[in-house]
Order: sequence, then structure tokens, then C-alpha cells
Amino acid sequence: MGDLEIRSGGVVAVDTASLHAAADRLDGLGGGLEGTAATFRRAAAHIGALPGSDTIYGDSRALFLAERADMLAQVPRGLARRLRVLAASYETIELRAQRAAAEAAGDTAAMARIDARLDTIDREHPGARLVGWWDGVWRAGTWPADFAAQLTAVGFAAGPGLGTALTVGAWALPAALRQGGYGAIPTGARLTGPVQPVELREVPARHLSTPSPVSLASAAERIPTGAAHIRVERYTMADGSRQFAVYIRGTSSPPFDMKSNEQLYGGERSASYEAVLAALRDAGAERGDVVHAFGHSQGAMIASHLALEGGFDTQTLVTFGSPVEADVGADTLSVGVRHTDDLVATLAGGGHDTSVGAPGSFVAERVVDPPPSVDDVTLGPHHLAEYEKTAVMLDESADPRMDTVRERFDRLEGATSVTVTEYAAQRAGVPATNVSASCGGAG
Repeated sequence: MGDLEIRSGGVVAVDTASLHAAADRLDGLGGGLEGTAATFRRAAAHIGALPGSDTIYGDSRALFLAERADMLAQVPRGLARRLRVLAASYETIELRAQRAAAEAAGDTAAMARIDARLDTIDREHPGARLVGWWDGVWRAGTWPADFAAQLTAVGFAAGPGLGTALTVGAWALPAALRQGGYGAIPTGARLTGPVQPVELREVPARHLSTPSPVSLASAAERIPTGAAHIRVERYTMADGSRQFAVYIRGTSSPPFDMKSNEQLYGGERSASYEAVLAALRDAGAERGDVVHAFGHSQGAMIASHLALEGGFDTQTLVTFGSPVEADVGADTLSVGVRHTDDLVATLAGGGHDTSVGAPGSFVAERVVDPPPSVDDVTLGPHHLAEYEKTAVMLDESADPRMDTVRERFDRLEGATSVTVTEYAAQRAGVPATNVSASCGGAG
């Protein structure tokens, strides 16, 4: 089982504000040591002014301690300088992404502001722009490495021709998706096409150990299985307000099928997306209500578009094995959980280079099965059960970015009552299909 890596974005490992704050603390430590050195020098001067030869030892000893404190001060000062260069390189990456968006929108004023900031960074931190560029190139070139290596090994086991073809395809796919505008969904993106009519029916809801999710693992456990496609939990809070959590499964029976996958990935409305909107409305959610959205695979795509355009106050978005990453804006905490040997997650093309969502948002990645195996071509790393294991690892992580996630769960745990409804959906006028014939949570 691979190690878990938590990043603030595709290229950005930490947010720049945290880097600057750490640099400030290190500078403070260095300043304190420099102050100590100054104190020892003053002491040496006072000792030297005393009469008698016995003061010579004390004088030299104080000067030695002053020099030692000065030397120690250079350690945190140097670390602070390096952190600021790192922050500048990450800021460069973010500004490049913002400039590309401004250029696409024809916003010349924003482009001028961004160019001015980039020039300032170049003057204050020479080389930071080059470091940022290289980090972006490195990330784009190495992101599919785990998936490509395993697919290559499996391919060559079947024959050199297939191995070569799979190698080329595995490395070329993410770059081609990024070039074609797939995978990374910008803030202003909206689904196109007509509304797809759907029908809902309630199904018996599973009874879980806690009324509300207390961890990422318990949230993943709530994603429906069996006959249900959607689970909605309605929370009545202590102040009388209400919040909702929606859990959306991946590819299964219609309308959560490959047709909906193709429509959503291509930017079109799907019947599965309409079913989630209808389920929330049936559970009592109205426009502007607080929603926390959790989804796996196709359900993750739906949850992402729900946060972008659903009309609710989507404060939390957690995706497992999503083939897309949406820039949901600064009001939504975004947590993307990906397996780097998961073909479906590879369709995101590495996602956005910079962080998306509210402060504290992050992407968590790991490789599920490092040795090449048949699971690499049968979507084993994409199964929800594997993502539940990753969720447990995140719950056990000491990374401070998990604190915000825990705070969301603590807030829901404070509800005075919870109403749970699970729904099965079908396209209007089309007979329902038995879920047991689906791919069992792999999609």
C-alpha cells in the first residue's frame, strides 16, 4: 500500500500563506538570537570596562557567546529565505493559471495586474519564476507515472507490441486530456443541453453506526450501494437552521450508467445529475441551503457540478476517484482523494495546477497496488472499498489540513435531529434496471 501524499493542488504542495507564516516565525527566531548576541556584546563591553585583569576571561567568553548566537541566527534566517523563494515559485504557478484565465476572458486589466505582480516577484526573488515553471513541467510529466508504469508492465507481460502501445498511451493520455480542456473544470463552466427527465423512488435506508459522519471514512461508507443511487441526510441544527449532506454513488444501473458518464465528462447534463437535484429537493433542500456533497467516480462528477451550479450553498465537496476536478471557488472546502494507479482518476489529467476551493482544501493521493497486477487493468484501485481505506489513512493523518474537515463533521454532529432518505432513480418512461447487474462500485 503506497504512502499518502497530501497537496494543496496539482503542483502546489502547501499554500503560500502557510509558507510565509512559517518564514515569519523563523525570522522571529533569528531576530531573537540576534538580540541575544547583542546582549552578550553589551555584557562584554561592561565586563571590559571593569577594573582588574580578572575580567579578561569574562569579556572573551561573552564575545564568544555573542558570535555563537549570531551563527545560530543564520540557520532560521536561511530557512526563512528559502521558504519565501518556494512561496514565490508557488505564487508564480497560481498567477500563471490566473493569467491564462484572464487571457481567455479577454480581461486585459487583470492580465496587466498579474504581469506587474510577476515582475515584482522576479525582482524580489530572482529565479522563482523558473522554479515555478519547472515544477509545473515536472508535475505534468510525472503525474501519470504510477499508472503508466503498472500498465506498461502488465502490457509487456502480454506481449511487446501491446506493452509498447500501452506505454505510449498511458503517458500521452493525461497530456492529451489537459490539452483538450478535459478533466480540470473552470469556475465558470456550466453543463449544457436539455434537462433529462427522471423519476425517483425511496428505498430502505441503511442504518449506520452514527447519525452523521464523524470522519472521512464514515462519509465514504454512506455512499449508497445496492438499490440506492443517492442518500440525503437532513440536519436540524440547534439554532433551528437546516443543513443537508448528499452522498452519490458511481457508475451502476441507469441512469448512473456510461451514457451519463459520457455526457458529464463532455460537459452535458445527464439524467443522473438531474436525479441528484431532484433528490435534494424531495428531501426539503431549497435554493441557498447549506449542502455537503460526497461522491465517488460519476457521483464525484455530479457533486462537482452541484457545487458549481446547483444553486445550493455547497460548503463541502469531497470526491473519491473523480475523473474531473472542479475549481469550486473560495466558499467551498474541496477535498479530492485520488489513487495514482486509478485509470478513472487519471482522466482528470492531474487536475488543476493550483489549489481550488476554500483555504484548507487539498488533494490526497496514493498508489494502491505498487506491484503490477491484473487489478491495474480491471479498475481495482478505483473501487470504493479502496478509497475507504485511503479515507481511514486521512482520518489518522496529523496533517493540519484535516482539521478543517474534522470541524465540518463536528458541526454536523451537533445537529438536534437527522432525517435520512435514500433514493433509486431511473430515466422517465424507461423501466428500472437491477443494480446487481452493475459494475459493483467500480465506476
